[in-house]
Amino acid sequence: MGLTGGVWMARVPSAKSQVHLSDGTLGIALLAVPVGLVLGAALAERLVDRVGSRVLCRICGVGSCVVLVTPGLAHTLPELMAGLFVIGVVGGTLDVSQNAQGVRVEAAYARPVMTSMHACYSLGAILGSLAGGGLAWAGVALFPSLAAIGVAGALIDGTAGRWLLPGKPDPGTREVSLGEASPAPAGTPLPKDSPDARRRVRRLVLALAVLGVCGLVGEGAAGDWSAVYLKDNLGTSAGLAALGFSAFSVTMTLGRGVGDRLIRRFGVVSVIRVGGLIATAGLGLALATPAPAVAIAGFTAFGAGLSIVVPQVFAAGGRADPFRPGSGLAKVVGLGYAGMAAGPAIIGLVANSIGLHLALLIPLALAAWIAVAAPALRAPQAGSQLADPSARATAAGIP
Repeated sequence: MGLTGGVWMARVPSAKSQVHLSDGTLGIALLAVPVGLVLGAALAERLVDRVGSRVLCRICGVGSCVVLVTPGLAHTLPELMAGLFVIGVVGGTLDVSQNAQGVRVEAAYARPVMTSMHACYSLGAILGSLAGGGLAWAGVALFPSLAAIGVAGALIDGTAGRWLLPGKPDPGTREVSLGEASPAPAGTPLPKDSPDARRRVRRLVLALAVLGVCGLVGEGAAGDWSAVYLKDNLGTSAGLAALGFSAFSVTMTLGRGVGDRLIRRFGVVSVIRVGGLIATAGLGLALATPAPAVAIAGFTAFGAGLSIVVPQVFAAGGRADPFRPGSGLAKVVGLGYAGMAAGPAIIGLVANSIGLHLALLIPLALAAWIAVAAPALRAPQAGSQLADPSARATAAGIP
């Protein structure tokens, strides 16, 4: 998923040129992806707990590689939006199902590993963005670039899918609780699924979704707009512009590689809070300088700050509703993507009015909110007020 997504993000300027789009119309076209992601997450919510995440991962993993080529066939705005919408639907279903599989693996390990698994997505994004930048530098057209990576990705997914965990988790037990509190014993019976408990879960899901929006909009801004910003605003070449997202992806990978160890040592809230501050400072640096090298350094710090946010939000979403783990995860992912859906369009439309430079203040503000709302990720602890999901939501600013 990272490999194919990285190639697409590096070739967004090529798609913009091929379809003859302005910043504003490109933003509208990019809106089709998160809209499809929301629908794909809603579809996964109905299927993950019924058929299991393994089946969905295998189907949607290969499917996402097949539909990758659709933007390369587009020469009008509707054609591009249709292709991106299909990519979003398949990707949204894959995203929920593979994270549901990840929550099961993490529970089996009985220690934080979700962030490390997300590092593999970032590693793929690095390879994809470098490949996409190299193909752009060599003058390879958009369609053959996407087709080559799509074939490679389909072979990888088709091979790896057979090793996924079969079956479904038991919705009546909590397999593990991770974070600052001590893990709950595997198989511990959960309280009755009462209406009051359902309301508390909904509040926690909303709090997590807000954090998810902040992280996902930041990642989307780096992926969709970093190359455009470096090329159009700072005057770099297409190949050099792709290095902005490449640098972002490198630090995303490194941060996720060490994230689980940082969480075990310092606690998830402290790590996410510091990450939000680093992300804010990094994007601020990228926007404050006319020097491309310094701007790339800013996107590098931006990636480090955001690296752990989304994996921890998704992992917490998978544990938010212990009676329906797939449903809880899908709600967090879906609500996060629903909020993110407006991000590319708003950035593009604002860029048309005041310029892309000022429009990127939107993800800057959301990165700052991550540091404020980090308590939503605090793990339940016996005897603590924050063991109540509604208290955790209130601590994150959700009334």
